[in-house]
Amino acid sequence: MDADKLVSVYVKIRDAKAAKTKEMEDAINALDDQLDILEQALLEICKVTGQDGGKTSAGSFTRSVKTRYWTSNWDSMYKFILAQGMPELLERRIAQGNFKDFLKDNPDLLPEGVNVESKYSITVRRASN
Repeated sequence: MDADKLVSVYVKIRDAKAAKTKEMEDAINALDDQLDILEQALLEICKVTGQDGGKTSAGSFTRSVKTRYWTSNWDSMYKFILAQGMPELLERRIAQGNFKDFLKDNPDLLPEGVNVESKYSITVRRASN
């Protein structure tokens, strides 16, 4: 096979995929906007009636409180977690870039249970015209 033709087809398919993705994202965003309007109307019904939901012939709705937590000061957060002895306050995932850098500097310190997977991939760039 000819690499020139393969790259040309690859770029065309990638462009077509990007166009379809953009089209679909726009349609989904429009639907999300409509859902947001309906959710606000249902929240207003709950507020006015003093209820946390209701039933209709089409289905039911429930009002609930969702709370998110985040920090704008990670140094303080890390100190707090260490001081409280509460590592479970963090999610269980490895910061990929930081761990890669750590292992590069400490190749003999791979903790038990850590799995490593490496594989080749291809990057295709469009030719400059």
